[in-house]
Amino acid sequence: MPTVLVVDDDRAVRHLVREALASDQVQVIDAATVDDGLRLLRDRQPDTVLLDIMLPELSGLEAFHKFHALDPKVPVIFITAMNSSDAAIQAMTLGAYDFMLKPLAVDSLRKLVGQSLEVRRLMSVPVSVPGATTVDDRADRLVGNSPAMQDVYKAIGRVAPQNVTVLIRGESGTGKELVARAVYQYSPRSQKPFLAVNCAAIPDALLESELFGHERGAFTGADQRRVGKFEQCNGGTLFLDEIGDMSLLLQAKMLRVLQQQHFERIGGNQTISTDVRVITATNRDLEEMVAAREFRADLYYRLSGFTIQLPPLRERPADVPPLLDYFLRRFAASLDKDVRGIAPQTLEILLRYSWPGNIRELQNVVRQALLSTVGPVLLPEFLPAAVMNDAPSSVETGGKPNQLMVLLERLLNDGGENIYGEAVAAMDRYVLSHVLTRTQGNLSHAAKILGITRGSLRNKIRSLGLSIDRQIKVDDAADEDDEDVSVPN
Repeated sequence: MPTVLVVDDDRAVRHLVREALASDQVQVIDAATVDDGLRLLRDRQPDTVLLDIMLPELSGLEAFHKFHALDPKVPVIFITAMNSSDAAIQAMTLGAYDFMLKPLAVDSLRKLVGQSLEVRRLMSVPVSVPGATTVDDRADRLVGNSPAMQDVYKAIGRVAPQNVTVLIRGESGTGKELVARAVYQYSPRSQKPFLAVNCAAIPDALLESELFGHERGAFTGADQRRVGKFEQCNGGTLFLDEIGDMSLLLQAKMLRVLQQQHFERIGGNQTISTDVRVITATNRDLEEMVAAREFRADLYYRLSGFTIQLPPLRERPADVPPLLDYFLRRFAASLDKDVRGIAPQTLEILLRYSWPGNIRELQNVVRQALLSTVGPVLLPEFLPAAVMNDAPSSVETGGKPNQLMVLLERLLNDGGENIYGEAVAAMDRYVLSHVLTRTQGNLSHAAKILGITRGSLRNKIRSLGLSIDRQIKVDDAADEDDEDVSVPN
C-alpha cells in the first residue's frame, strides 16, 4: 500500500488529508513539525510528502532542502496559502513536484497525490533486465530470451551510461516505457527525477504548458505561474511517449531546448537553463512523417541519437511461454488464485494467437482468464472470447477452436505414426482433467457426468498418470478400496 506523509502544524489539515485518501487505499502518516516529518521520512520511506510551507520553526524552502537531501526522489507537494505561493514556486524550480492552495479541494488533492504516487513508482520500482542482479521483489521485468530481445538488453547496457538522447521504437504494448525506465535506472542520473509525459494524451496547448510551464496571465485560466517538466526535471530524465503525435509548432520549441538546453515559459521572457536527458518513444513511422512534412527532419535526427527497436510479440513467439509464466505467477498472487499451470491446449491457443496488442494484451488476457478460472489449471474455456475466436480457421469447428484438430495438425506435421492412440489419450486427458477440475475432484460426481463407473474413471486416471500435489475429495458413498486421486497441475 502506498504511503503519504503529511507535515502540517494544523491538525484539521492532517485529518482532511487522511479522510480524503482513505478510499484510495493510501496509508497516511502525519507530523506537526519538520523534525518529526524528517524522522518519519527516514523510518517509513513514504512515497509522497505533503509539506506545509508556513511551518513555525522553518520556512518552506529550508524545510524542503532537508526533505530533498534525505530522499531526493520523493515527490514533495507543497500545501500553501495564497500569499506564500511564490515561495512554493521557487521551491518547485529546485525539485518539488507541485503545490496546492489552502483550503484544500478534496478531488484535486486525490488527483495530484495519485499522479505523484505514479511518478514515485516510475522512479523507484526497478526494471529487471535478464543478466542483471535485482534484489527488489517488486521489480518490473523485461522478459524474453529471443535474439531480438537480447539485442534490446545489449542496447540498454550500451546507451544507459551515455548522456545522449534515446529513441525507443515499437508497436503499442511492446514495453517502451519499461525500456525507458531501464535506461534511466542504469544511468548516472538514476538518483535524479524521472518524469513521463504522454504527448498523445494531452492537447497541444496544454502540452506546451506541461513541458515548458507558463507565467501568470499568459492565457485564460492561467491564474498562477506553472513550472514545466523541463524545469522541474533539471538534472534528471524526461520520457516523452508518443513523440510522433507532437505538433509541428511544439516540435520547433523542442528542437531548441535539445540543442541549447534553455527555453522560456509561455508568456514569459526569462531564459531558463536546464540539464535534462530526453528519452522519447513512438509507434509511428517517423521517416514517413518526415517525408510527408508532418515531423521535422532536424528534430528527428536530434532525437534518434541512439535508437532501440522493440520487436512485436508475434515476431518472438518463443518468448510467449516465459511471459505467460511471469504474468500467471504475478497475477495469481494478487488475485488470490491458486492457479499453478497452463493446460497444453490453452498454451496451444495462446501460441497461435497473433497478439495485435503485444505484451499489454497478453497481460490483460492472463488477468481476465485468472478472474474466470476455477481450479489449479488454466483451461481454454477461461480465455477471453477474442482470443478463442482468433484461432486459425484450419483448426476451427463452428467458429470455435477444436483442440483435437489442433493436436492432429501438429502430429501430422511432425510425421507421427501412432496418431490414433495419441489423439485418444490427449482427448481423455483433456476431458478428465476438465471434469475433475469442475467437480473439485469428486470422483462419484465426475463419473456420473462422464457416464462411466468410478472404477473405470480410476483406471483411466492411473493410465494417464494424472497427478497433483493436493488430494481430491471422494464421496462417502465411494467403495472402501477407492484411492485418493488428483488432477493435473
